[in-house]
Amino acid sequence: MSISRETVLAELRKFEDPFSKKDLVSADLVRALTIEDGSIRFVMEVAEQSQGAALEPVRAAAVEALEKLEGVEKVTALLTAHSAPKPPPDLKIGRHPTQSAGPAKVPGVDRIVAIASGKGGVGKSTVSANLAVALAAEGRRVGLLDADVYGPSQPRMMGISGRPASPDGKTILPLRNHGVTMMSIGLMTKEDEAVVWRGPMLMGALQQMLGQVQWGQLDVLLVDLPPGTGDVQMTLAQKAEVTGAIVVSTPQDIALLDARKALNMFKKMNVPVIGMIENMSTHICTNCGHEEHIFGHGGAKAEAEKQGLELLGEIPLHLDIRLAADGGAPIVTSKPDSREAQTYREIARRLIADGKA
Repeated sequence: MSISRETVLAELRKFEDPFSKKDLVSADLVRALTIEDGSIRFVMEVAEQSQGAALEPVRAAAVEALEKLEGVEKVTALLTAHSAPKPPPDLKIGRHPTQSAGPAKVPGVDRIVAIASGKGGVGKSTVSANLAVALAAEGRRVGLLDADVYGPSQPRMMGISGRPASPDGKTILPLRNHGVTMMSIGLMTKEDEAVVWRGPMLMGALQQMLGQVQWGQLDVLLVDLPPGTGDVQMTLAQKAEVTGAIVVSTPQDIALLDARKALNMFKKMNVPVIGMIENMSTHICTNCGHEEHIFGHGGAKAEAEKQGLELLGEIPLHLDIRLAADGGAPIVTSKPDSREAQTYREIARRLIADGKA
């Protein structure tokens, strides 16, 4: 009998973090959980080394409880702490790319879906964050890689702060919130600090975040790409087995011109395009209910039909989406019953039904 991730997490929720007074899962102490062939492995990461002694009995009790579950043969739990907010000595994010034979699977990751746009400002990162949370709400094991190295926004949108730790100086432990495991170069730099890198360093950073991050077992890893058709997009297609790409655009003609370039790029890189999402599709006045198509309407739908692609959804332009993103709680989790949240949930269900997520 195989043990499910939900069963393991439910058992870990029975144990309390003595510092936050939350259960271990809610306190976000459980990292890099993997379940394979009856073996359970995870890391309990604390903020300071001084907390380790108090948490060791909790770790031992959790291991003992998990070992009693049916179908479990072995449990390994490592207690780690990082004492200083500086990079691990051997982790040089932004090194030159390594050479490999071709696209390879990321360990533990079943599917990789790229979220792309031809130009900036169309809401691609907002779509990525909400879609990740929506997939998690549908029961999927979701990772989110913020590959927009020059403009990383996922730490703010996902409400995640703090520096990722490394137990051995080689692997990186990602952070987690809203049911999503997330990694971003923004977690390794100050919020207002510019990343001034040339192309080879960008490519090296992406390879590291794919290969050195301990993602655990994921059903799908969403990759929030930078706008355009440059080094990061090419590196992802050449180095990782990408299930498919989703192109985000507004209905505006200018945005659709650049969206076509993104579609053409994926075709040249032999990456299947899953479909398009029309963002800022319509605006409904919160005072009077009047609906207005500020950027036009139906442009992405027409383009999808022209390209023989599926229009996955039309996301309205709404103040709550922006406020939720700025506040670190995407609208799918902050206002789950809203029309906007339900639109994201419908897209997530469609991707799951089609076997893409």
